[in-house]
Order: sequence, then structure tokens, then C-alpha cells
Amino acid sequence: MTHKEKKIAVIGGGSWATALVKILTSQKMLINWWMHNEASAAHIIKYRHNPKYLQSVEFNLEHINVSTDLKEIIEPADIIIIATPSAFLHELFVNFPKELLKDKFIFSAVKGIIPEFNEIPGQYYHTHLDVPYDNIGIICGPCHAEEVALERLSYLTVASQDEDMAEYLAERLRSRYIKATVSDDIFGTEFSAVLKNVYSIASGICAGLGYGDNFQSVLISNAIQEIENFIDEVHPIHRDTNSSAYLGDLLVTAYSKFSRNRTFGFMIGKGYSVKIAQMEMDMIAEGYYATKCLVEINKEYGVEMPILEAVNNILYEKISPVIEIRILSDKLS
Repeated sequence: MTHKEKKIAVIGGGSWATALVKILTSQKMLINWWMHNEASAAHIIKYRHNPKYLQSVEFNLEHINVSTDLKEIIEPADIIIIATPSAFLHELFVNFPKELLKDKFIFSAVKGIIPEFNEIPGQYYHTHLDVPYDNIGIICGPCHAEEVALERLSYLTVASQDEDMAEYLAERLRSRYIKATVSDDIFGTEFSAVLKNVYSIASGICAGLGYGDNFQSVLISNAIQEIENFIDEVHPIHRDTNSSAYLGDLLVTAYSKFSRNRTFGFMIGKGYSVKIAQMEMDMIAEGYYATKCLVEINKEYGVEMPILEAVNNILYEKISPVIEIRILSDKLS
């Protein structure tokens, strides 16, 4: 299907936003790019790379317009890709004029929960920014920003109830090293993308405690069952959770050396406090904030989720990881 070329804006200055801008500008598209940090924006304009994230990526300045003015970036855009940490999303948009989002399409690349409301980003855009669900999409993995920077073959899933719009963006993301598929499961893919960060923390905790590959395989096998049971309860449609958007995204996050959530969990397993582990990391582990929110959300659905509960007990109830994982191990099969 042919489309009139649409203007795309990317919101966020971290590694995933940087990777998405790299992918899109490789198609020689002009991308409007919003960053919170003025020094980083100025650095990109002067030196053509992000000083804090994926520093090896060099941008062609003819294909990006970088600004710290959110209205300036969003107003001319047809498609807005949001890739900011979920903990800061409400603060970013709380005073933003909602009328500027009218008739625009939002694709969320945020893999967390808005803590003020215990909502996934898609729900937040709909409830608080008045964006219709038909104008909301999700970009998920399995894909690490660091491998995009290295141009290693990676896979993305673009989910939307508007199949044409999903395919439009997927086509602009495809390249020599990116393959992109489409889905209509905006709720399942987004909740799965949030949950896999929690299970990645669990994987890291167990690795830090000295559990081996045999246990990890059982842990992750049970994790995908928890994901399936939860998203089937929240949004019961036909889906294959063994496909890459669900299981693949979980696997890469739970096992990869690039996974910040696994790294965070590993530090907890090694005995670091939550506060010290957060201070040691340069990037936000989305799973930390998501854990508590998901426990609250699950009170409505009552799905049995022992791994989620175990991570919550370790992070928020300050129960010893040694004791909690030993108790969890008796619940896995």
C-alpha cells in the first residue's frame, strides 16, 4: 500500500531513542528528535554523536533536527515515537497541550509502567492524553540498542490496531540489519515487554547468587508461563507467546550482557542494596519500578505469579535474596 510520507518525531535521549534515530535516519528520513538534556543536544549538533549513549553512532546532521523544545518537535509530526523512561513520562506530558496530539499517531517504545497511575504507556496516552487506541502503537523487541549500534541483525515487532500504520512504520524500520514484523496485540506486547524486565531482574539475582544454567532454564520457562497467564487474563485474544515479540524478548533480556535489568538483578544477588545498585548503574532498570506496579495491578486479576512476587519481596520487602529464591525454587516446575 502506498502512503504519503509522514513526518516522524522521536522523544527521548537515552540508548533506545538513540538506536531508533539511527535506524530511521539510515533510511535518509528527516527525524525530529527531542532530548531533555541541553548539553547532549548541543553536543550532537556539534559532534554528530550522543555523548552519553551509543557513542559510536555517528549521525548525518542533514537527517536530524535536534531540540529540547517538546512542542517544536511534536507539532509538525504525524508519528511520535516515545522512548523515555516510564518513571518520567507523566512529568514530561502533564502540562503538555493535548490538542497538539490530535490526529497524531503515537508509537510507544517505553518498556515500563507509569508509576503515578499503575498504567502501561498505551493506557496512559489514551486516558490522560486523549489519544484513541486506534492511534496508539507499540515498538518492542527482541532487540538491544547496543547491538543496533553495532549493526548486528536484530528483530522488531510493531504492534497496532491500525494494520496499515503498523506496516508503514515497520517498513521504515527495516534495513540491512533490522527485520520488522507487525502485530495487532497492543496490550499483550506492551505488558509482555514490561514483565520481561522483572523476570530479567530475577535472572540476574539468581546468577548473582550462583545458580547455574540448569536453574535459569527452569526460571525462564516458568516466566513465559506467567507472562502468558497474565496477558491472557488482562486482554484475552488469540496470541502465540512463543513468538519473538514475547518469548524472544524475554530471552534476550534475561540472558544478554547488555541487559540493564539483568545487571541490576545480578548486583542485588551479589549483596548490593537497591540504592547502591541504582547508583552504580548509568541507566534506569525499568523492571525495578514495574515490579511494584505490576503487583498492584495483579490484585485486580489474581493471577498466580510467584516469580513476580519473589522479585517484589526482594526489592521492596527487603527479604534476603538467598531465602526468597530458595522458597521460589520449590514453586517452580
